[in-house]
Amino acid sequence: MLEELDIRNYALIENISLLFGGGFNVLTGETGAGKSIIVGSLSFLLGSKADADVIRTGAEEANVSAVISIQDDSRDALAWLSEREIGPEDGTIVVRRSLKSSGRGSIYIQNIPVTRGDLEEFMGLLFDIHGQHNHESLLRKESHRRYLDRFAGLEDETAAFNRVFTELADKKKTLELSLSSERDRENRLELLSYAVREIDAASLRAGESRELEAESRRLADFEKLASQAQHAADALFDGEFSVLSLARRAKTGLDAAAAIDGGLAVLQKRLEDLYYEAEDVSAEFRSYRDGLAFDPGRLEEVEERLALLFRLKKKYGEGTAGEGGSAEEAILAYRARAGAEIEALSGAGENRDRLRAEISALEKDLIRRAASLGAKRRAASGNLGKRITEILVRLGMPRARFEAAVIPRARDPDGTRVSGGTRDGERASPAEKTGSLLCGPWGAEDVEFLISANTGEPLRDLARIASGGELSRVMLAIKTVFSESDSAQAPGTVQAGGGAAETLVFDEIDTGIGGEVALEVGEYLARIGARKQIFCVTHLASIAVRAGNHIKVEKKTSGGRTSTVVSVLDAGERRREIARMLAGDSGKAALAHADDLILRYGKTPRVNG
Repeated sequence: MLEELDIRNYALIENISLLFGGGFNVLTGETGAGKSIIVGSLSFLLGSKADADVIRTGAEEANVSAVISIQDDSRDALAWLSEREIGPEDGTIVVRRSLKSSGRGSIYIQNIPVTRGDLEEFMGLLFDIHGQHNHESLLRKESHRRYLDRFAGLEDETAAFNRVFTELADKKKTLELSLSSERDRENRLELLSYAVREIDAASLRAGESRELEAESRRLADFEKLASQAQHAADALFDGEFSVLSLARRAKTGLDAAAAIDGGLAVLQKRLEDLYYEAEDVSAEFRSYRDGLAFDPGRLEEVEERLALLFRLKKKYGEGTAGEGGSAEEAILAYRARAGAEIEALSGAGENRDRLRAEISALEKDLIRRAASLGAKRRAASGNLGKRITEILVRLGMPRARFEAAVIPRARDPDGTRVSGGTRDGERASPAEKTGSLLCGPWGAEDVEFLISANTGEPLRDLARIASGGELSRVMLAIKTVFSESDSAQAPGTVQAGGGAAETLVFDEIDTGIGGEVALEVGEYLARIGARKQIFCVTHLASIAVRAGNHIKVEKKTSGGRTSTVVSVLDAGERRREIARMLAGDSGKAALAHADDLILRYGKTPRVNG
């Protein structure tokens, strides 16, 4: 959960610090006030790409930082931190990202430098941003299977299936190669042997690239480091009025005073401890400063090593890393598979019978797993479709019908893959041809979300929905269902665990709706807010009134400069803002309407402490 957000010199924002609570937080303001800048700064902190254009005009550097609390049930996030030996303090972590006008930047999690890819991966475990123009994940059919598996609690079972599928594919490939011509076999052996030698020669170590990137940044900023170290040394022990010099004078004087007045003994002891601590710190820091030396040779070594790791990743690591794995782990995983294949090819004649037996056993295991996954998906799909349809009806789509279609993978007699009645134009791979099933990496069926928005219309894929407002409501319905299944087991489903984002951000999801539908959207956002932390950018008073924390964004001009400023509204300020959203002003009629809306639907806002 986001507890604090600090933004400095980002776009039109000069300096903003905000405290947040859980539940439903809403951001409002005039069009162009800078609400999207707040969301943009949060996206920047979540790892999105950025260039120097985001830095406020006249500033040298943009900085965004946050204090984030991590719940005990956020197992994926805690595991990610543990793997990198990063620990929360009192259940919170501090994340910082800066970008200089030169284009260089820095990212820290708990003062540990990380890459942008690391940041994006970690923050994706805690935050989920969805906006009017951010429907890509919902429109990608490959994501529909992941949605259904999460709803049904099948993520671990699907991952286990994928491991068996991959192992079967590798063994079938090895068998095919062993049955190919001797020349092809020798060529394959030579290629794999070269790869193994190249990887072994590199002596890879997991996490090395992250360490080298941190060292590279340190060496590249050596001049600044050395300058700041000397400033510290001057203040600590080198200067005429340094900490150590002053502490020594104070100790001498207090020793003499204590010899006269024994009542000063306690203060004498405390100052003595302070003096000796200053001496220890000075000695250690003097050693550090004296040891500082710019080593262009080491910087060159680091850059060369990073270039080597990058080349190896491009050759052997891409497409092979497991979720959350480092580049080095992916390369080493390729090396392990290559070594196993070399061993199999080297003794091809002796290994064929063993390979056939292993393949047969894996096929039986895969068929069993595929049947189990398919049955559970079909059982869960009906429940998911029913629950989403019920919510869509409440969200102003009374004739909508939603279906999570589980479509068996099939193929024509010529071996061309057919999925959902549409020819893919690709031939099934040997690993997919498992008995009577056509298995993919994640099962023997595809999942596709279909919807009919009006009575009499056939079910169609989501990409054919013309209205962005309808698509926003479909996403909101899905978010509602998953926020409920995260906190309580739904009827007929297995509890999904560990991977759900703690904070959801909706950027102008209310586009294209109004009236009673807006009231229902506000109710559902508040319902999700009972279990998650919600941030919603909206122009609709009927949604804003539901929030427990109301944040106003506006532009102000001072000294010829325009800035975006943010304030958390108290009850009176919120009343006037609701009136403005309703009528464009805060006249008597608008205030009366706002009072009625607040009385019927509103919550007492929290005050930003």
